Amino acid sequence: MLEYKIFGNDPNKEYVFLIHGIGGSANIFFPQIKSYRSHFNVVAVHLRGHKKSPSVLDVDDFSFKRAARDVVDVLDDIGVNKAHMVGISLGAVVTHQILAIAPHRVETAVLGGVITKITPLPKLLLLIGSMAKNFVPHMWLYTIFAHILMPRRNHRESRNSFIKEAAQMKRNEFLGWYDIAPTVRGTFTEAAGPSAHVPKLYMMGEGDHMFIDHVLEDISGLPHADFIEVKGSGHVVNLDAPHTFNQYSLSFMKSKGAKTEAPDQETDRRLRS
Repeated sequence: MLEYKIFGNDPNKEYVFLIHGIGGSANIFFPQIKSYRSHFNVVAVHLRGHKKSPSVLDVDDFSFKRAARDVVDVLDDIGVNKAHMVGISLGAVVTHQILAIAPHRVETAVLGGVITKITPLPKLLLLIGSMAKNFVPHMWLYTIFAHILMPRRNHRESRNSFIKEAAQMKRNEFLGWYDIAPTVRGTFTEAAGPSAHVPKLYMMGEGDHMFIDHVLEDISGLPHADFIEVKGSGHVVNLDAPHTFNQYSLSFMKSKGAKTEAPDQETDRRLRS
């Protein structure tokens, strides 16, 4: 069973599950937990290989499907039939996989720093990393990727936060996640049909240069999918622009996908399909 933390146990409130990216933890959701817990019971999970959760080496079939089943097992352990899912970066990939295998367990999905495909530059970086991973410290790889994903000065805080969290991750755990990264595309395509009815909010920072255009293209034909581009934000949008992220995501989850008004000027583009 994954390690998880519950904030609030009000039987009259719905549940929100927070799913971090590779190397992350519940700590990256500190701004959201403070904001969400007034309206929801909040559950922050630690994915396999992170903190005190089981190792990726404990299963023979480690994959995004396995990671998704781990989160569904937490739903069962708590006794929650259906919950809102908030996933960031690789956590959004896991959320897509949950939408593929258990869409009936998802009330709404808020996906930030979304990755729907591995494009040529990330493929090249993954290839270089694969050739080097056996003889260089894994934190070198993580740090290099963090600087490429979040290169701007205003990304520094979120970039440093992720690097600090990842430093606590063991090498074998990091490489276990690294090795399944090329299968990202399947998590998105497999989710499209089964979860067509689930309201989804895609939030991307304008500076998320590797993925934003591809995400917008991929979701343009999806029903019940909203897209928000956040000014001044990079890949880790929930840390770069927590006020905007919290306002939009809370409004979205509370209304189960109904259209919300823009709360401030940080957001400049919105597409409702």
